[in-house]
Amino acid sequence: MRKALVAGNWKMNGSLEANRALLSALMEAIPGHDAVDVAVCPPALYLPSVIAQLQDHAIEVGGQDCSDEKSGAFTGEIAADMLREIGCRYAIVGHSERRAREQEDSLWVARKFVAAQAAGLVPILCVGELLEDREAGRTESVVAEQLDAVLDLAGVEALSSGVVAYEPVWAIGTGLTASPEQAAEVHAFIRNRVAARSTSVAASLRILYGGSVKADNAAGLFALPDIDGGLIGGASLDADAFTAIVNAAVGVQSQESA
Repeated sequence: MRKALVAGNWKMNGSLEANRALLSALMEAIPGHDAVDVAVCPPALYLPSVIAQLQDHAIEVGGQDCSDEKSGAFTGEIAADMLREIGCRYAIVGHSERRAREQEDSLWVARKFVAAQAAGLVPILCVGELLEDREAGRTESVVAEQLDAVLDLAGVEALSSGVVAYEPVWAIGTGLTASPEQAAEVHAFIRNRVAARSTSVAASLRILYGGSVKADNAAGLFALPDIDGGLIGGASLDADAFTAIVNAAVGVQSQESA
C-alpha cells in the first residue's frame, strides 16, 4: 500500500511569530504516523527557522521551488543542494503559479525535477490544466505534456522516488474543487500513462490532489483509489484545518489497511 503524503504549501505567507505559533499547534496535534507522511513548505526565507523548530518532530520540510542550476550567476535563485544542505526533504517543482507568472515551460520544470532529485530531495511535480483547457476537452493532453517532459528527460524510474501532484488550475484558491469523479479520472490517467512505461513504478507512485482541499472534502478525495494525499494551499495555514486534513488521510489509510 502506498503511504499517503499531506504537504502544506504556505506560498508567500507567514512571519516568524505566525510560523512559530502554527508549527507549535501542528507539533502538538500531529504525531508521527506510520501510514501518512506530513510536510510543510514555507517561503525560502523561513526555511531555517522552520527546520530548527521541527528538528525532533516527524513533520518534514520542503522548498516551494528550486533552480535547475547547481550554482553560478543566477540572482535570486536557490539551488537544490542548498535546500538539502539546510535540511529540506522535498521540493515543489512546476507549480501552476510559477508556470504562469515565471513562464516556466515543461522542459524547464523537468530540469528542476532532475536537479532536485540529484541533490537528494524528493521532487513534488505539479501538473494540471486551466479552466479553458478543461472546457475544451484538453485536460489529458495538457497533463500528458507536462508529465511526459519529466518521463522523457529523467526516465520513468525517476518517478519511483518522486511525487506527482495533480492540481486543476481552476480549483486553486478559487474555492472550487474538482468533483471526486473528475479528480479520480485524471489521477487514473496519470497512473496509466506512467504504467505504459513501467507498471511497477506506476503502482508505487504517490499522486496527490491539490486544489481547494479542505477538512470537509479531504476524506472523500483521499478515499479514491489513485489519490494518495494532498498538496494543500490555504488550509495549511490554519492548524485546525490542516490537522483535520491529515487526520482524514490517516483515517482513510487505516481503513484500507484493516
